[in-house]
Amino acid sequence: MHVQMNERSEGNIPDRDARFTVKLEDAYEYCRQMSKHHAKTFYLASMFLPKIQQKPIFALYALLRTVDDIVDRAEEELKTGEITREEIQNLLDAWKSRLRACYAGRIENDPIMLAWNDTLKDYRIPIELPLELIDGVAMDINFKPFERFEELYVYCYKVASVVGLMTSEIFGYTNKDALEHAVELGIAMQLTNILRDVGEDIDRGRIYLPLEDLRRFNYSREELMNKTMNENFIELIKFEIERARKYYRSSEKGIPMLKKESRFGVSISSLNYSNILTAIEKNGYDVFTKRAYRSLLQKISTIPYIWFKTLTEP
Repeated sequence: MHVQMNERSEGNIPDRDARFTVKLEDAYEYCRQMSKHHAKTFYLASMFLPKIQQKPIFALYALLRTVDDIVDRAEEELKTGEITREEIQNLLDAWKSRLRACYAGRIENDPIMLAWNDTLKDYRIPIELPLELIDGVAMDINFKPFERFEELYVYCYKVASVVGLMTSEIFGYTNKDALEHAVELGIAMQLTNILRDVGEDIDRGRIYLPLEDLRRFNYSREELMNKTMNENFIELIKFEIERARKYYRSSEKGIPMLKKESRFGVSISSLNYSNILTAIEKNGYDVFTKRAYRSLLQKISTIPYIWFKTLTEP
């Protein structure tokens, strides 16, 4: 699964079954804990947002993470025959029904839905966006390789760019062109996820890189599935890194269009994620046996640069 906010979790994970007695503050705290334990880069960036924005951002993360986890579990159970594709679709349809009820103001005894319902009172986030994300993550259930980049783009849009569009409504913006650049940042981050996880995805029998790109560099599917490192593969990964960086560069134009108090957190998230591409380069483009990541110290080291940059923007 490659949902943009999805990172490896560390530490104790909040118990999803331990339902709160539906106090709003407890619901938001539940969502914050999910963010803290599952998404280190995302959580660090959120700490630099105004307090008023942190709660809805945590609610958003918890909502998306829960849907992501449902699909991840369903994928595993599908392999063992514990669940059918029809039952998986029923699960996803049930989540869509819960979302529609939440948008209609019917509140469940559930911390995530309670927090999300409260968020919707202050921010206009179209229901089509979370519904589209559910459809996006469901693409992994019936996964097939992407022949062309345009097909991969649709996947990246559904599982990542819609998150950018949702968060933009929380961050606030002064120019609607900011939404176009939010889409670009989502594409860039999702491509980064895919490049970082090439080796892990092969272990799951999956290829997310467009097949047309493999042919472009005379690198076969068989070589990729066998994790063959050669010059053709290195050139392929260089090409994909530059494609992702083009999206990062274009997305930067949208940051000054956000409300000033939101720019710092978004900039930190963008820079730290794009630096994963630099880590891939430093690993010699070996995405088969080395995981590209940024340490906490490396992430923190970007703060002075971003702080000065955002202060000098109009």
